Amino acid sequence: MGATLRWMAAPMAIGAALAAVPSWAEAPKPLTADVAQALGDVAAFTAVHDWTVTAGPDLIRVSAPEGDLAVTVIDLGRVADARAAATLALARTGAKPRPLEVLAPRAPIDGWDERAVADFTVPPGEHAVLEVTVLRRGDRWVALVLDGSQATGEKRGAALGQMTSSLRPKGFAREDFSAATAHKLTPERVKALTDFVADALVKLQVPGAGIALIQDGKIVWEGGVGVKALGGTAPVGAHTRFMIASNTKGMSTLLLARLVDEGKLRWDQPVTQVYPGFRLGSAEITGKVVMRQLVCACTGLPRKDMEWLFATRPDTPASDTFVQLAATAPTSKFGEVFQYNNLMASAAGYVGGHIAYPALELGAAYDKAMQTRVFGPLGMTDTTFDFTVALAADHADPSALALDGKPVPLAQTLNRQIAPFRPAGGAWSSAHDVARYVQLELGEGQLPDGTRLVSAANLLERRRKNVPAGEDTFYGMGLEVRHRYGVDVVFHGGSLAGYKSNWFALPGARTGLVVLTNSDEGGNLLDPLLRRLIEVLYDGRPEAAARVAAAAQSTQAEMAALRTKLSLGEDAIAMQNLAANYRNASLGRLEIVRENGVSTVRIGGFVEPFAIQHNPDKTDSVVVTGADLLGVDALIGQVDGKRTLTMRDGQHVYVFTAD
Repeated sequence: MGATLRWMAAPMAIGAALAAVPSWAEAPKPLTADVAQALGDVAAFTAVHDWTVTAGPDLIRVSAPEGDLAVTVIDLGRVADARAAATLALARTGAKPRPLEVLAPRAPIDGWDERAVADFTVPPGEHAVLEVTVLRRGDRWVALVLDGSQATGEKRGAALGQMTSSLRPKGFAREDFSAATAHKLTPERVKALTDFVADALVKLQVPGAGIALIQDGKIVWEGGVGVKALGGTAPVGAHTRFMIASNTKGMSTLLLARLVDEGKLRWDQPVTQVYPGFRLGSAEITGKVVMRQLVCACTGLPRKDMEWLFATRPDTPASDTFVQLAATAPTSKFGEVFQYNNLMASAAGYVGGHIAYPALELGAAYDKAMQTRVFGPLGMTDTTFDFTVALAADHADPSALALDGKPVPLAQTLNRQIAPFRPAGGAWSSAHDVARYVQLELGEGQLPDGTRLVSAANLLERRRKNVPAGEDTFYGMGLEVRHRYGVDVVFHGGSLAGYKSNWFALPGARTGLVVLTNSDEGGNLLDPLLRRLIEVLYDGRPEAAARVAAAAQSTQAEMAALRTKLSLGEDAIAMQNLAANYRNASLGRLEIVRENGVSTVRIGGFVEPFAIQHNPDKTDSVVVTGADLLGVDALIGQVDGKRTLTMRDGQHVYVFTAD
């Protein structure tokens, strides 16, 4: 699948087919530690351990261990503008020339006066993309070129994030609030935050958001901004329910922490001891996995979301998690890199439920364990895994931008698919309820009334830095920890169709923030809102508003670029001679159906309109144009005389063959 689904949180984009190593390159050894790199007097960044550094005139190239992916940082000197800088950077790497697809602005932060990202069109059959980030300080331009294999980039996305995020003007000093005292969240400061959210919702075309602010153990403000449904008038409130997606993971590991307190589980206990049915695609790795590693994102298992999305149903039994894991093999070494895997997190929750209630079916056991050990004790009365219950109550409806760049309502088709894997992301909750959870995180296991729910030792064990997930950021167990601007932040995000959310706990400031949104574009609010909170707490430089504005502009530029690539209409589809029925062993049946003069692609529970994309290598692709799966594509081809459609995610290829 060439296009990433909008609800999938990817560490970052990556580059295209690796150019030949320039003549100046030697054969240095891989780095044994992260090492700061200086690009003359213009910029500096950090090269990551296990990668190999080569330097040439005015540039530094850092190559992945696989040898098919590289980051090249280039001093471009004085260039006319961002477009010219991107074109020059591509030429300087020696990479194959590609058509420029879109030039999207980024906020001018971290000492840069201008930033933009250029995406170049690469035929989907090459399984690669090419991305050039250009940055200006004064009249000097620097470029960072991501150039290589899509699969390797997916696997090593965290390392790419570490390097690209660390690229700053040489000598630039980041803000440091480590010695500062956080301001109290007075009504005026709360209003500064809610006003920021209100303005951002308009710019990003997001209907509404549930917000909660916590400080010194108390919820100092909770409520909503905007409306519960696109085009509606009913306001979001503190108890309005949203799907919180992967925010469920940290709550699932809280269940595990309580079981460790009860003596029913050990963090370092082999999973097969407590659940003998646990298997991975590698027998060697299966025996090594201990409980903490089910949710560390460090076991080497890649994302494998297409199969649970398209090949299962909402009523698929919970045990299917373990069936799919048994067919999933690692693509990196144990503890080598950050690789996010929803199936492993799903397994963690179900194993916890099984330990608590071994006589019950896995799903029922997990649901009961979460209610009795997490939701109930925390007073999270709005929180449920039951779609029927959630939709019958005060809830927010999902939305997303359509192909024309305007918002439309979304169906719940995709979101219902998470039910069999709900420990990884299936909860509905409200700003009020998630705030109760954040209070526990800030209280290190103690409730606001002084009751100890979980030991501090086991709550904090979930924050152990298992593997780097980006610059200054590590993944723990179902949550992330970051040290930036001299401030520690514990957090996790959630992403499903039309729902984007996050919670943040700043232990040093005794402050927390919850933000739940009902739009795919809500994802562009989350990090800027954290930045705005830091600005309000510590009088930081005003950067958050620029981040939102740039994100809104970039989104529209990317939508426009997608529209220009597509041939719409039935005539373009008819010319492809597509088969009516295709099948893939892992994902099941894909159908092309024409009814009432409109062609749709049908896969799993989805029925979506589509268009044809003509690729630079003379191939063609089917591209979904419906908002639910907008941009998902399949390459049209032939194998052994049979018509095929090929979809892929970062590290898996799925070939559908005509019946």
